[in-house]
Amino acid sequence: LTEVIVRLKPRTVIALGDSFHDLGADGRMDAGDADSLAALVRSVADWVWIEGNHDPVPPPRFGGSIAGEVSLGSLTFRHEPSGQDGEVAGHLHPCAKVSGNGRTLRARCFASDGNRAVLPSFGAFTGGLNVRDVAFAKVFGCCPDAWVIGRRTVYPIAARRLLPDRR
Repeated sequence: LTEVIVRLKPRTVIALGDSFHDLGADGRMDAGDADSLAALVRSVADWVWIEGNHDPVPPPRFGGSIAGEVSLGSLTFRHEPSGQDGEVAGHLHPCAKVSGNGRTLRARCFASDGNRAVLPSFGAFTGGLNVRDVAFAKVFGCCPDAWVIGRRTVYPIAARRLLPDRR
């Protein structure tokens, strides 16, 4: 996240909830990591922590503001997706499974139908829910397209190419 912020220099960062994933995470953070996070938050003009279901009140020592949701123009940023047009949400941690050239890949992705989006997590401790899961159908009404995150670029994958996880 630091590399992205340093490279893109955003004026606003909106963290879509569950940034710490539980109320005790602050106490378990290494002091150096906590200081680095506080400095990163201070480096952005407007940092907003969206309340998550696991951490409704992010630790105050990191700074930034806290909101249930944020509206910017026709977009609404929130933690849990509701399926509304213009919504940008987190919570589901989307991943996509796709096959090609004799290989199958499962990776984090952005999920969208062009009217709403669910963003992946930056976190190392969050799993990924396949975009073919019923939870995404409840948000999108069908299987969304995916933008799979590669090492150097993002790859658009049409919904018809996405594979479900085996159970």
